[in-house]
Amino acid sequence: MTTFFRGVLVIPIAIVSTVLTAGATQTVYDRSGQVVRHTSGGIAAGLFGATMLMILFRQRYPRWWFDFALELARFGTRIGAYFALLTDQYPSTVEEQSVHLQIDYPNVESDLNRWLPLVKWLLAIPHLRPPAGSAEPRIARLSDTSLVGQAHAPQAPSSCVG
Repeated sequence: MTTFFRGVLVIPIAIVSTVLTAGATQTVYDRSGQVVRHTSGGIAAGLFGATMLMILFRQRYPRWWFDFALELARFGTRIGAYFALLTDQYPSTVEEQSVHLQIDYPNVESDLNRWLPLVKWLLAIPHLRPPAGSAEPRIARLSDTSLVGQAHAPQAPSSCVG
């Protein structure tokens, strides 16, 4: 019976996870009346950005910082496993429970390239931007006479002499 109500039961712990990891979105209207949105990434984005800068400029990754990121990932994994019906234990904020996530602490000088986070970030930028025209999606109507008939009309090849 708890499987049926899993979506409802996960709401309180999902709120806790969202408060920890989600960013804030602020919608503002400029003078011309257009919508301008500002979004922050929350703790997860801040942790990623600060870690990237620390590795890049100082070649350091403090152990306590790594442990915090690891526990945050473990917590998210427990919630995901519970919601996906992989475990019946309600996700704990304290105990590791039956879902285990183990990541070894890296040696920054030998395991991590200091410029690799910057290169990865630069390569990810094209994938993070919204697709062109996503602000106002345009959907062609089937009753539009300029579109109907063009797709199915047979076309004679231009190289044929007839």
